[in-house]
Amino acid sequence: MTVTLITGANKGLGHETARRLTEAGHTVWIAARDPERGRRAAESLGARFVRLDVTAEHGPASAEAAAETVREAGGGLDVLVNNAGVIGSRKPVGATTGADMLATFDTNVFGAVRVTRAFLPLLAESPAAVVVNVGSGMGSVAATNDPGRVESTISALDYPSSKTALVMVTSQYARAYPRMRFNTVDPGHTATDLNGHSGTQTVREGAEAIVRMALIGPDGPTGGFFDRAGPAAW
Repeated sequence: MTVTLITGANKGLGHETARRLTEAGHTVWIAARDPERGRRAAESLGARFVRLDVTAEHGPASAEAAAETVREAGGGLDVLVNNAGVIGSRKPVGATTGADMLATFDTNVFGAVRVTRAFLPLLAESPAAVVVNVGSGMGSVAATNDPGRVESTISALDYPSSKTALVMVTSQYARAYPRMRFNTVDPGHTATDLNGHSGTQTVREGAEAIVRMALIGPDGPTGGFFDRAGPAAW
């Protein structure tokens, strides 16, 4: 049985990914910081719930406690999906402060590192460990400079740069752990709470790339950046 943990999985892309992977036969852990919402989401899908806050408020302690809960449950961990994220300050580039940057990076980059580090020992025990980091086309230099892409019409500093950093974090994990599969995915412009449901894709469409990369085997790609169509320019 493949055991999967998804952060920020009580709604949106995380919840849809959990639903699809549960249908695919995975034992899914819904990781969320709100116990009530997390448990409700897990019950609706026939999944398990573990409380996990990826932010600096609890430092690494929350991730480590979640990893211990999963270990004590006896199922190990095969797939980790770092989905939890924030949109950032929404300020103009020139008005964005260092504190704004720090707050956004704290969830989108440092949070993924905290969770990955806590679960690495469990993933190392899996014969086919997979880590999927949920990025964005806004983190692609190629996409944000392509006049034909919606990403080129949006100007921001903290959110795009955090997603760019996440691609490099993923690449470096892939180099350091060649037996595991680490990849970043761009779900596309999806209608979620993160963007006020302004995206042009449904959550089902947006989850496709995440689910596909979560289902790869030990011979699958690693260190890459992917969208619904396949490898994406970074």
